[in-house]
Amino acid sequence: MAQRQGRQIQFVEDKQEFSRFPTKAGRRSLSRSISQSSTDSYSSAASYTDSSDDETSPRDKTQVNSKGTSDFCVKNIKQAEFGRREIEIAEQDMSALISLRKRAQGEKPLAGAKIVGCTHITAQTAVLIETLVALGAQCRWTACNIYSTQNEVAAALSEAGVSVFAWKGESEDDFWWCIDRCVNMEGWQANMILDDGGDLTHWVYKKYPNVFKKIRGIVEESVTGVHRLYQLSKAGKLCVPAMNVNDSVTKQKFDNLYCCRESILDGLKRTTDVMFGGKQVVVCGYGEVGKGCCAALKALGAIVYITEIDPICALQACMDGFRVVKLNEVIRQVDVIITCTGNKNVVTRDQLDRMKNGCIVCNMGHSNTEIDVASLRTPELTWERVRSQVDHVIWPDGKRVVLLAEGRLLNLSCSTVPTFVLSITATTQALALIELYNAPEGRYKQDVYLLPKKMDEYVASLHLPTFDAHLTELSDEQAKYLGLNKNGPFKPNYYRY
Repeated sequence: MAQRQGRQIQFVEDKQEFSRFPTKAGRRSLSRSISQSSTDSYSSAASYTDSSDDETSPRDKTQVNSKGTSDFCVKNIKQAEFGRREIEIAEQDMSALISLRKRAQGEKPLAGAKIVGCTHITAQTAVLIETLVALGAQCRWTACNIYSTQNEVAAALSEAGVSVFAWKGESEDDFWWCIDRCVNMEGWQANMILDDGGDLTHWVYKKYPNVFKKIRGIVEESVTGVHRLYQLSKAGKLCVPAMNVNDSVTKQKFDNLYCCRESILDGLKRTTDVMFGGKQVVVCGYGEVGKGCCAALKALGAIVYITEIDPICALQACMDGFRVVKLNEVIRQVDVIITCTGNKNVVTRDQLDRMKNGCIVCNMGHSNTEIDVASLRTPELTWERVRSQVDHVIWPDGKRVVLLAEGRLLNLSCSTVPTFVLSITATTQALALIELYNAPEGRYKQDVYLLPKKMDEYVASLHLPTFDAHLTELSDEQAKYLGLNKNGPFKPNYYRY
């Protein structure tokens, strides 16, 4: 496995990428996870009323865009103009992606590419999608998270001709229906997959094996999705090449660390109005996401504890001034618990039972499996909706736990993330798609590949002009002394940034 993870792709130089909620006609199934379906979740009479339940489901509407096309399913196509303005704002801070669009638009490196995507549908993602279209691709898109879709952006994309099937607040049934509508289109067959979490890849692999076999490449950007790809590869079931974008430096360091450093506070502030000074917080996991969250919380005066399984990450936490503890040691005293592991059952029902009144519980990892929310869907507990994405889970003795986004991704469910950092990831994704799509037959085997150092450096270089940053150039003598090419790559593949 280590060898697979370490394999590098060859880069072509001139291709320089979910108490008791109301149900409606079976549509409000209230959790989603590949590893553990929630279709048997407990649900009965509502303890609150969500006004959105009184509205017609997008699946029951007939909508047509200005071009007469109805090959999409969004909340309200009439929001397209508003969504277009949001996309234009995002474009202003995604100059590298726009630059890539302009540079490669003439040669259309994605001409003939039929890309089916499953990501967060936000203004920033829209810039990526429209860049792919400008480069020649046909795109059909759905959401990887039932709460992160910006409805007006989905409308704008649909108005522009991209077939989008997504809206904020989908049920589990809706979620899989949308994925299926993206893939199952008569006369159109995807030849590339861009995924975030592995759900789309899983669906195509399980339900449309013939389509899966004809896919020319998969680009995956999440820990969860990459883990599933490596599982398929290890089992000998991955019959197409895949690129692990998640472990590229430009994803790990920037999207995970710097993005979470800013967005964790935004999500918590918008949902709870909490003041962090003096609060005791447990961050489960000290990977890049955990490091970013801890840096922000510490800067505002929070007392931060870390839980870790990895001794190296634990030692890093110690050196950064954090106490490394077991969750059970501090469970009764902390004010906030944030999961950042990508694992499952990191916070269990037993631990939820022992939390103090008012404890805030949320997740910053990709998957919704980290907090055992399913165990809270029982008759003895009462759920109260406080505001959008904020629930009080009330125990029989009156104790309340504040659960955010039903255990799903906090920042993209409850707030937004910085546009600039998403530009970095989106540019990496676009380049990965171009490389896989244009690779000659035989270059990539049926395996998972890491992005090369040179591609990471190229993505970074595209973003430096934003800061008017000027790189120092090596002299011939210096380059010879270091044994480097003057144009890079400048670090060996094993280098830890």
